[in-house]
Amino acid sequence: MDSGVRETHFENGLKVLTRELRNAPVATFWVWYRVGSRNETLGNTGAAHWVEHMMFKGTDRLAKGDVFKLVTRNGGSNNAFTWLDYTAYFETLPSDRLDIAIQIEADRMVNARFDPAEVASERTVIISEREGHENDPGFWLAEEIQAMAFQVHPYRHETIGWKVDLQRMTRDDLYNFYKKYYAPNNATVVAVGDFDTEPLLDKLRATFGQIPRGADIPALTIDEPEQSGERRVTVRRPGAAPYLIAAFKAPRATDPDFYPTMMLAGALAGASGLAMGRTSPGRSSRLYRALVEKTLTADVGCFYRPMLDPYLFQISATARPGVALEKIERALLDELEKISVKSITALEFERVLKQTRAQYVYAEDGVGNHGYRLGMLDVVASWRMYETFLENLNQVSQDDVRRVANKYLTEMNRTLGWFIPTNDEPNRASATIRGKRRTATRPRKTSSASVRRKK
Repeated sequence: MDSGVRETHFENGLKVLTRELRNAPVATFWVWYRVGSRNETLGNTGAAHWVEHMMFKGTDRLAKGDVFKLVTRNGGSNNAFTWLDYTAYFETLPSDRLDIAIQIEADRMVNARFDPAEVASERTVIISEREGHENDPGFWLAEEIQAMAFQVHPYRHETIGWKVDLQRMTRDDLYNFYKKYYAPNNATVVAVGDFDTEPLLDKLRATFGQIPRGADIPALTIDEPEQSGERRVTVRRPGAAPYLIAAFKAPRATDPDFYPTMMLAGALAGASGLAMGRTSPGRSSRLYRALVEKTLTADVGCFYRPMLDPYLFQISATARPGVALEKIERALLDELEKISVKSITALEFERVLKQTRAQYVYAEDGVGNHGYRLGMLDVVASWRMYETFLENLNQVSQDDVRRVANKYLTEMNRTLGWFIPTNDEPNRASATIRGKRRTATRPRKTSSASVRRKK
């Protein structure tokens, strides 16, 4: 399909993606940096996320808090998030106010101050944020699963970072990380909405185009060694209910197996259309019928997304009161074996295909999702994946789904984790459990409300 996206390159290395949409007098503006926790080393884990926080602490032109004041006073919204592969910032505004976003993002690409007092204050905030996540049993288990599944690749640590690193990192550690990775040649600007492209590009050349190119960043080429057998981890802490995660090494976004694996995830637990936010579990999916409908678990979820390097295909479930994790695990593995041995039916395949297409099309609603998908895909593969997604999905066959299940959902390729509550409290209601559950690590998002509390 022709999405109408225009790709422009500036002399300083900045890539710009623009797409005119006239549905409403609104535009969204994103800056995607090719840096996330994947680029951290032991000793500075959590640096990418901490730097994201510091981008709201002021420059010589904008004082702390001014970013949110400018955007909200002009009828817009803004946010930022950090993930394993990237860090992204965005503003969505009335289209005649888009200059505000351009000025904000061009300024903080090079002029963030990293005031020592603000760094010290934010250390407390970041550690408190981590401790808040630690109240969720799913966080503890997901963190242990990552560390167990990856022995070499930096995907092995959570985006929030290890607490010991958050306690010891210095202002200079963070500032040097910022100066290394925040440069036009390590970024993609995405603008979508009600604007004329040529005048917008002129404004970007007058701002972003004047920022000097940064030093070239060597490609991170770390290949995780192949597993030689199943790995297991057990976490025992206070919690509401037993919880299970089964994680399997899975193909990256550029691998031809990516699309069949997406269909596999849809068949097992519900379709996804690469939109922001959580996809609801499919009530017609295999794992929902095998675990939830049979009252073994309160919920079930599958987490698989486009990644720069091979990451994890994760299935998670919360036990119902009185149900042993051994029983849930056996039922789960039985379903994975079935889909690995025998192709899904034509009716099932067509249902998953329709659901995935629908999710993808529904995510076209609103300029924000356009900006998200274009930028995210550009970092992990190519923005053109946005145009070819449905076409490539249509090339998947029933046997492809069985083939990738048989290839990736194996004992030799899996890491299994159990969370076992150490308290004597009975399991809470399933609705409460669902509200607390984490299917996997998620991008760390800085909300306007939380930033205001950090003042």
